[in-house]
Amino acid sequence: MESVQAHINRIFGESVATKLRFLEENTQALAGVVRLIADAFRAGKKVLLFGNGGSAADAQHIAAEFTNRMLMERPPLPAIALTTDTSALTSIANDYGYVDVFAKQVAALGQPGDVAIAISTSGNSPNVLAALRVCRDKKIHTVGLTGRDGGQMASQVDHLLNVSATGKTPRIQETHILVGHTICELVDEALFGARRAGGAPAPAGPVARARSGDARAVIPSGAKTTKPRRSKTRKAPTRRGR
Repeated sequence: MESVQAHINRIFGESVATKLRFLEENTQALAGVVRLIADAFRAGKKVLLFGNGGSAADAQHIAAEFTNRMLMERPPLPAIALTTDTSALTSIANDYGYVDVFAKQVAALGQPGDVAIAISTSGNSPNVLAALRVCRDKKIHTVGLTGRDGGQMASQVDHLLNVSATGKTPRIQETHILVGHTICELVDEALFGARRAGGAPAPAGPVARARSGDARAVIPSGAKTTKPRRSKTRKAPTRRGR
């Protein structure tokens, strides 16, 4: 009988092997997704994310890295997880069916040029596939995070990031969140890292205005403003564990 320690070693070994196989097969595709999202943010577009169960948690996690920050101090970036609004989710599921819970939100919030990150370990989640069809109609770029053979999603996304090394859902999900973290870190670097050295072009829209200190980026039209007080430069906070 396998000991607990041996079982632990096997689980970690499987996870590492799965990630390395993904890297061998998807490095070029992953770099393309980083460029896609960075270009979308520069153009003032946003990222929409959706999935079920653990994939819903990944969608929220990745969105939070964009709207807060990853490693460097920088302006918030517009990303929305379509898994968090319980009123929208339950009303759509109640009135139309669970298959539409993401599709109707994409129809309401998505705009041409946005990027949608669809997450499904099987690639066959009906509500994820329904949302991808709406994305296609609205000219929203699509990225699929999936596993095994890619499922139906493989043929329905513009950019496929598939964890093919295993059929085990936990190992696929562990790779998905590493992919998400990699995207967030490299998008930050593409948008803000090179700028410190006088390189990359500035993002457009609200991101650029917030970075330049334009009050219109954060203050509603018609609101009264006062002259900002001078404050001492604060050291960027360190990232705390979650």
